Amino acid sequence: MEIVEFSGWKRNARLVCNNTEMLVTLDIGPRIISYGPVGGPNLFLVDPATAGMTGGDEMQTYGGHRLWIAPEHPKRTFQPDNVPVEVTEEDGWYVFTAPTDVNQTQKEMRIKPEPELDRFIVDHRIYNHSPYHLDLAAWAPTQCSGGEIVWPQAEYVPHSERVLPARPITLWNYTKMGDPRWSWGEKVVRLKHDANMGPQKAGALIQQGYAVCVNEGYAFLKRFDFDEYADYPDYGVNFEAFTREDMLEIETLGGMEIVPPDDFTEHREVWYLVPNQVVPVDEEACADWLANLASTRPFE
Repeated sequence: MEIVEFSGWKRNARLVCNNTEMLVTLDIGPRIISYGPVGGPNLFLVDPATAGMTGGDEMQTYGGHRLWIAPEHPKRTFQPDNVPVEVTEEDGWYVFTAPTDVNQTQKEMRIKPEPELDRFIVDHRIYNHSPYHLDLAAWAPTQCSGGEIVWPQAEYVPHSERVLPARPITLWNYTKMGDPRWSWGEKVVRLKHDANMGPQKAGALIQQGYAVCVNEGYAFLKRFDFDEYADYPDYGVNFEAFTREDMLEIETLGGMEIVPPDDFTEHREVWYLVPNQVVPVDEEACADWLANLASTRPFE
């Protein structure tokens, strides 16, 4: 780990795993503000209006990858992360810990490079320092600078073999399923960024535990958990995709938990960066490409 300047922030921890690097802000956070190939483009959004800012009582949309609390609530979720974080090292983990907020919750990201598997593990913890039990879930949104998100549909099963539902989809009041940025295929769903179009969002329960954002020729693959017994937020989804004019957001969620005082909930993502990738146009080819991309890049 080395400390470098980036986009106006003086102190950022640079972590490297083979040919991939990330920058984690220490002046604010916890937040991963840059991610991409060593010496190459930053695949994450950095909001030019807030780059380098610190302090203040309002939440800022700096960009990058952050840790939020689900379900979305104006007071609990939208707590600002405008103050410095502490960084420590523990047995190969880099631990980025924010101060306890006004709601007596505390956010922490634990990041471990694993060069032998060519990946980063990113654990998200929310601690409860209040005297009460809290019902919440850890939420991990990543703002990419553009591209296309692709995730798998549940496996096809004929009506004669299964009559129960298997593909939970959550829609927002502003969701338009006929928006041209969407492609609702039988095997994959896609959402493209368009700098000339506004907000669009949907959520899904992804049992396969993977989704990808392809941007500037790189596939940013997220692996995450699926627990059939978990109570996921937002009508039961563990994944959400959102876009607007300036970015494309790929999000995963942990299950809802009743967190006792002085305890925490944790949600894990495993990150892979794969170069020289293009999303196939054909539905069948796209489904095969996505499955092959994930098959040799496990969650465990």
